[in-house]
Amino acid sequence: MPFEVKGPKALSAKIAVRLAPDEKAKLKEDAGLAALSISELVRRRYFGRPIVADANLQMIRELRRIGGLLKHVHTQSSGAYSAETATAIANVNAFIGRLARGFQED
Repeated sequence: MPFEVKGPKALSAKIAVRLAPDEKAKLKEDAGLAALSISELVRRRYFGRPIVADANLQMIRELRRIGGLLKHVHTQSSGAYSAETATAIANVNAFIGRLARGFQED
């Protein structure tokens, strides 16, 4: 699995970069949050490709699940809490939108 071809060209050229230990730790942490290797993180940063933190994707999935539960409450209560559920669903959707826009800015 190492040296797997991920695009039209094999990634066979290498460079060596010297870092301070805290810089390396920060790179490892950032790569871990994005569920990427350090190499992939550096390539994406340098070439302007998007980086999406895995934690944010998990948060969006959870927010969508909560939105579905709110919709379920609305339908099961025959709309008894329609104003409250509509406001809550709108807030969840707005927050998902803010997170998604943040991904595009990376």
